[in-house]
Amino acid sequence: MLQPSTLQFLNDLKKNNNKPWFDENRKAYEAAKQDFAAFVDKIIGLFGKKDPSIAHLKAKDCLFRINRDIRFSKDKTPYKTNFGAFINAEGKKSMTAGYYLHVAPGESFTGGGMWMPPADMLAKIRQEIDYNLADFKKIINAKKFKTTYGSLSVEEGQLLSRVPKGYEPDNPAAEYLKHKSFIGVLNISDAELTGNLLTAKIVNAFETLQPLNTFLNNALQ
Repeated sequence: MLQPSTLQFLNDLKKNNNKPWFDENRKAYEAAKQDFAAFVDKIIGLFGKKDPSIAHLKAKDCLFRINRDIRFSKDKTPYKTNFGAFINAEGKKSMTAGYYLHVAPGESFTGGGMWMPPADMLAKIRQEIDYNLADFKKIINAKKFKTTYGSLSVEEGQLLSRVPKGYEPDNPAAEYLKHKSFIGVLNISDAELTGNLLTAKIVNAFETLQPLNTFLNNALQ
């Protein structure tokens, strides 16, 4: 579980997203960051027994910087108001499928998969789904997957209105070929973040997602 002080820091940062305040509260930031990092290390240690490909990782390989890149953004607030970690065998900058944890008061979630892959990678995934539809449907229709994630998450703008070029409209995989992302998302309440069941919930979420990640990464090989 995370410390209530970690959530409090993020709440305070959201209200005071400026460098002078951040500098004055750097000790609180460092404590919150360390709390989050320690939790990520714990998750890696536990889930690494199920997915050996990530067992070598440390939190520092997975955590995103809190500083925002504001060079091309109209929003000039300097800091993110969340902690995020992408747990992937190749590290946080990898383009392959992995596991994600996002902590922000009132907006926390976990899950993973592949979010908006480049066109060449997306084409390979679509081809794999077309060739092995039965295997893909077995993964996302599994009772555990549906209980945990419901279905593949679809954000606004991440679904084509028609099947991509090269596929017939009546293709049996048509509804999945329209996807631009292949992710599962499980929301986490603030109470759960500081509760004793958080670790088990996230490890279970990652275990449930593992077959999908394996399918997606195999498609890229």
